[in-house]
Amino acid sequence: MATKQTMCTSFKKAVFDGEMDFSANTTQTFKIALYTSSANINETTTAYSTSNEVVGTGYTAGGNTLTLVPAATAGTSCIVSFVDTVWNTSNITARSALIYKSGGGDPAVAVLDFGADYSTSGGNFTVDFPPVTETTAVIRFS
Repeated sequence: MATKQTMCTSFKKAVFDGEMDFSANTTQTFKIALYTSSANINETTTAYSTSNEVVGTGYTAGGNTLTLVPAATAGTSCIVSFVDTVWNTSNITARSALIYKSGGGDPAVAVLDFGADYSTSGGNFTVDFPPVTETTAVIRFS
């Protein structure tokens, strides 16, 4: 397995190029897709792909639309996160996830490595985002 928890390199450039908007009034849509342990997603991932994406009851290709916790500052960092997301009554197994901006080529933002396979059998599969602080926010520039 080649999954690595990281912000994607192409995302960092897109932020500096003004292609990503995490403000409270953004019109951009961010999504999260789930992947199997066979996925090869890491810092070089540039866009959403269906390759080794989870398949199962309660899961739709492309994943869930995320609710943004808009950009803020904390200490000397700029931080961004999302509200927890749930696949209800699902039968899936996932090892990792890709956060990406929907549309315009579906550019990658970040890879989440769950550290192990997690499965549901008629239950809820939830991605819990960490607290939005200087040291724990899912996206942070320090």
